[in-house]
Amino acid sequence: MIEVAAPGKLFIAGEYAVVEPGYPAVLIAVDRFVTVTLEASAGRGQLISDQFGHLPVVWRRDGDRLVIDRDQRPFDYVLSAIRVVEAFALESGRRLDFYDLAIRSELDDRSGRKFGLGSSAAVTVATVTALDRFYSLGLDELSRLKLALLATIGVNPLASGGDVAASLYGGWIAFSSPDRGWVARRSAETDVVSLIAEDWPGLSVRRLPPLTGGRLVVGWTGEPASTAQLVDGIQKRKQQEDSHYESFLEDSRACVEALVAAFDADDLAGAQKQLHRARRLLVRLGVSVGISIETPDLTLLCDSAEFVGAAAKSSGAGGGDCGIVLADEATDLDPMFRQWELGDIRRLSLHVHPAPETETTP
Repeated sequence: MIEVAAPGKLFIAGEYAVVEPGYPAVLIAVDRFVTVTLEASAGRGQLISDQFGHLPVVWRRDGDRLVIDRDQRPFDYVLSAIRVVEAFALESGRRLDFYDLAIRSELDDRSGRKFGLGSSAAVTVATVTALDRFYSLGLDELSRLKLALLATIGVNPLASGGDVAASLYGGWIAFSSPDRGWVARRSAETDVVSLIAEDWPGLSVRRLPPLTGGRLVVGWTGEPASTAQLVDGIQKRKQQEDSHYESFLEDSRACVEALVAAFDADDLAGAQKQLHRARRLLVRLGVSVGISIETPDLTLLCDSAEFVGAAAKSSGAGGGDCGIVLADEATDLDPMFRQWELGDIRRLSLHVHPAPETETTP
């Protein structure tokens, strides 16, 4: 039996811009997980998830093609990951086999509402890693990242993949997304093994050192948000002259690069300054395109943090979900927490999930 746990994620800075190839973002992995358990079976396989009821979805093979007998939309990312990794396995000379795959998630609350911690990315990463072990492929981190990105883009062509990288690499990371148009063209021109071996334009991932004396706090507004819908809305409006999208991209690049430099220099105050800047950039972008990135609840979350001397902003696409606070460990956050309680903002018990000790930093 193979068991793989993949952490959730949070965006720190670089949202929306990271969708464009080569534009950077900073993310973290968090210590809540999606766990995939894979066990060999005979003649047929099953997919089971506690997120979508416990009745198994039975799958079979039509030649080397995996076939689900009925439509099961919640498993899109799992099935996409299976197809991509098994194509790689076939091209590598492996014989495909049957297995049962069970999924458990800690990334939602008890009622099933999502926290915005990247459950789709985590389940994709966990599935890719489990199948890598099942088929004894011996893939390194970057190869698993590319396979997980292929699987993700197959379901959501606008996905940046930052959440996938955070889930795979752990800790704090700097990431920029690949040219997905190039990936799509090369996917049609070459086999999966060759594509994984190539350098992908725009793709970059690097672990960052944690800040000494920094404290990261996460608040959840209770408002679920659709990242895909919000990103699609920005993409449709970005060509409008009054969106100032191109200047937003360059400002975001400068902000994230300065944030990465602050991490490299272990400069907490410098990092807080760039989070303030990132918040203003997102608010301005939302106003210019007519999309509510920072909702009233997120504004309350952020303003109450700034009142006590911390830096705060929405995390991810905004429109609800989570906000993050970066504070000095010596800062008294009790006034902020009281404001959160009055505003029905829930503090999440989350910490940065560290990078695996067995992996080396690229």
